[in-house]
Amino acid sequence: MNVFSSSIPFAGLGLALSVVSASNALAQQPVRPLPKVGGCPVGYYASGDYCVPSKSGNSRGAIEKVGNSCPIGFYASGNYCLSSPSNQREAMEKEGNACPMGWFSSGSYCVTNN
Repeated sequence: MNVFSSSIPFAGLGLALSVVSASNALAQQPVRPLPKVGGCPVGYYASGDYCVPSKSGNSRGAIEKVGNSCPIGFYASGNYCLSSPSNQREAMEKEGNACPMGWFSSGSYCVTNN
């Protein structure tokens, strides 16, 4: 048996685990188009019924603001909540009274535990 052939699956597994671990540790609000609610947040521009991240690459992940406050790690920008520069969390609007496993409640939102 070749020494290299027996170590390849383990090397591949290690790489796969490293990628999964890194992606879990760096979870943050995705930067993607948002439904347009009034004016677009900082770093986004209007395109039809959407706010689209600017091409400059300086856009932060955003969610629609629910009520008058934003979740922990986010700040208000018009009708949206933008992820703070050092924020490594992801947030979503809370449905009902509880958040899913691995998330915690922050006002009207559920936020990851990172």
